[in-house]
Amino acid sequence: MMVTLGIYVRRGQRWLRRLLQDATFHAAAETLGYLAGGFFLSAASVGSHPQCFTLGLLCALSGWPAVLLAAGGMLGYFVFWGGGGTLGVLWLCAGLIAAIILGGRPILQRMPLLMPAISGVIAAAGGVAYGLWTKTYAPFLIYCLQVAMALGSAVLFSIAQRRREAVTDWLLTGVAVLALAQVIPIPYLGFGYIAAGFFAVSSAFPAAALSGLALDLAQITPVPMTGVLCLSYLGRLIPKLPKKFLVLFPAAACLILMPLRGVWDLQPVPGLFLGACLHLILPGNTEVSRRRGETGFAQVRLELASGVLNQTRLLLQDVEEAPIDEAALIERAAERACGSCPCKKGCHANAKGLSTDFLRKPLGNGESLPIQCKKTGRLLQELRRSQEQLRSIRADRDRQLEYRSAVVQQYRFLSDYLQDLSDTLAQRTRPAQAYFQPELAVCSASREKANGDRCLWFAGVECKYYILLCDGMGTGPQAALDGKMAASMLKKLLSAGYPAQYALRSLNSLCALQGRAGAVTVDLAELHLDTGRVILYKWGAAPSFVVSRSDAIKIGTAAPPPGLSVSDGRETVERLSLRKGEMLVLLSDGAGGEDALTRALEEHHLPPGELAARILECSGQDRQDDATVAVVRLGCCTPES
Repeated sequence: MMVTLGIYVRRGQRWLRRLLQDATFHAAAETLGYLAGGFFLSAASVGSHPQCFTLGLLCALSGWPAVLLAAGGMLGYFVFWGGGGTLGVLWLCAGLIAAIILGGRPILQRMPLLMPAISGVIAAAGGVAYGLWTKTYAPFLIYCLQVAMALGSAVLFSIAQRRREAVTDWLLTGVAVLALAQVIPIPYLGFGYIAAGFFAVSSAFPAAALSGLALDLAQITPVPMTGVLCLSYLGRLIPKLPKKFLVLFPAAACLILMPLRGVWDLQPVPGLFLGACLHLILPGNTEVSRRRGETGFAQVRLELASGVLNQTRLLLQDVEEAPIDEAALIERAAERACGSCPCKKGCHANAKGLSTDFLRKPLGNGESLPIQCKKTGRLLQELRRSQEQLRSIRADRDRQLEYRSAVVQQYRFLSDYLQDLSDTLAQRTRPAQAYFQPELAVCSASREKANGDRCLWFAGVECKYYILLCDGMGTGPQAALDGKMAASMLKKLLSAGYPAQYALRSLNSLCALQGRAGAVTVDLAELHLDTGRVILYKWGAAPSFVVSRSDAIKIGTAAPPPGLSVSDGRETVERLSLRKGEMLVLLSDGAGGEDALTRALEEHHLPPGELAARILECSGQDRQDDATVAVVRLGCCTPES
């Protein structure tokens, strides 16, 4: 049977997808990626002088990634520049020290341009120190370009780490091609040409143009590569052109421009053709960033709404309460005690002049009163009544303060939520791609018909997936109603993209205002299907467990339930990873806890469904509370999904 080229291409695509979804491959690729990134970025050259792209990326990283990048960069400077690579090694040593000391510090959030500024200072000081040491100085323009490249690349890589934008991707494309342009392992096969050919047929027009500009800056061929790649991009404008014919355009454009410019250099042709052929296997992005006018109106409206809500919050927060007139309470108590007193005539006691301190301390039998009252019992009775009134007024004001705090909190949450939506529109990013899919099993048992445990699983915005376990305290219809109410409210908020911490604190405020403190506990697992990371929010819930190779690690500790206070209560947050096949086990209070899980794990390598059923079985038959077990594991997405 004849096997066509298209079949081989589809097989290669499926193989690459499976490989990209493998957790072990991800870890190995991440390590090699940092080493290779530093190695190849060190090859970047303008005017036969090294550039500081590796230093810029180093100042955007921290921890082990920074160490791996620096190691790869140092090796690259010696391989590509020989003795001249000492300057690059000097840059990376200073940059690594700065990345280790400052990387991940809170100061970088307050001063995002600190590390780029340090990168520029290192490039400037390193160039001067290297010149004084070797007595060889780079041209002034090259020196200024190195400093500018160090600062600019650090800003670019920092922005790329925080968010993905089309413009950022285009600039990164130009940097990558400029670095790879100097890597030519064999004649007529340069890595820069391969990358440029791929971007010419698989990316947007700005990326193709910047790739050509990078090759021209590298000065590795007299052929005008910017014109070549721009001309090859025009082939995509031909209607109904089969995709496989696009691979011919970069090499054909190069051959067309050579006689027009009077130059003849065939070195770019094989690399351009090979890079274009990679387009048939590797995924690309041809989207062009949307214009501001397409989303600007909605963004402005969201920002205005966010500003109004925030201003309302500030006005409510700044409202001053009128002081309680305690002196009026004393006077009223004196009028009630002395107005109908039979000993009123001839009495010189001035009860109205009593200190307001008597409203806040025990009165006893009246020994502490500074006046001589003939009817002390009447006066004490009225003072105690005023004390009760003062306590009622304070309790009412505390209740009003709780209501106001809840309203202020919700205004802040809504304001931040709308502002985040506006920022998302402004970023104009591409949606993340899911590499994992959840495999979930839930088992539940109840001593009554109405189950107080409510477990929901649903997709959120982007690549988020939620598993929610609400445990209504106790058993019976009321516990079932509490669990259903909390789960339904949280699902609606999370499905709309509301941040998980805001949704949980909204539930806390509702429970506090309804006087339902401790009515429900919450377990919320937020799965990020693009990275395999999990954020576990717990509020009063039983500990959870991460099971790996039949070993269980406890996650979370006992904490107060929601509803005790609007402002004081707070959820606990745990961050973990399920990329290597670990299973996350969520348990309600009646599910037996660690003992049941330990007995269940005696049978090794159980899938999620069997493990959930086994835990529920081991939790005991004589149940005093509802029991629910939820087990989730991340599997790789199939190409069809």
